[in-house]
Amino acid sequence: MSAESGRSQSDTHLNPQGEGDPMHRRRRYLLTSAVALGALGAGAGVAWWRFRPAAVMTGAEAAFWDAQFDGPSGESVRMADWRGRPLLVNFWATWCPPCVEELPLLNAFQASQAEKGWQVVGLAVDQPSAVRGFLQKLPLSFPVGMAGFAGTELSRSLGNLTGGLPFTVVFDAAGQIAHRKIGQVSEADLTQWAQLG
Repeated sequence: MSAESGRSQSDTHLNPQGEGDPMHRRRRYLLTSAVALGALGAGAGVAWWRFRPAAVMTGAEAAFWDAQFDGPSGESVRMADWRGRPLLVNFWATWCPPCVEELPLLNAFQASQAEKGWQVVGLAVDQPSAVRGFLQKLPLSFPVGMAGFAGTELSRSLGNLTGGLPFTVVFDAAGQIAHRKIGQVSEADLTQWAQLG
């Protein structure tokens, strides 16, 4: 056996898969990339499905406009009071970090869009005492209804089947649902929605 054939056998023995071969490395890279992209795509699909609102239940819009809640000071927060104008309804809770993070954006939206007829209403899916304490630290420029468990059921009827928070529903001036979002709102969302007004 020559030294050259001995080296070939030795190389093959040390590297039986041909892993030092540039073509093998390229195939492994392409395969790994394809698997990673597939996983990423599947994850994005699951996230899209999970955060995509479901169909609105029959009669949910009418039930929404009939809904009435107590405010932080015992005042009545009636949804029908805002029918006929663009309305942004935000389901939130004090224990929900994304909810708390988006409240200043919603406050700013209310301030900038009020003269265009817009109204923002917060429906707190939370304990009234927790909401009152929170509002003393961060006063909001829009009405807040103490929705509690009824708020969870209302949000589910509007397409938020998991009851996840935050959940935002935008109604146009005709009282029809124009937009819905499960998850934290962004400046881009608000800019798009403002065009309804």
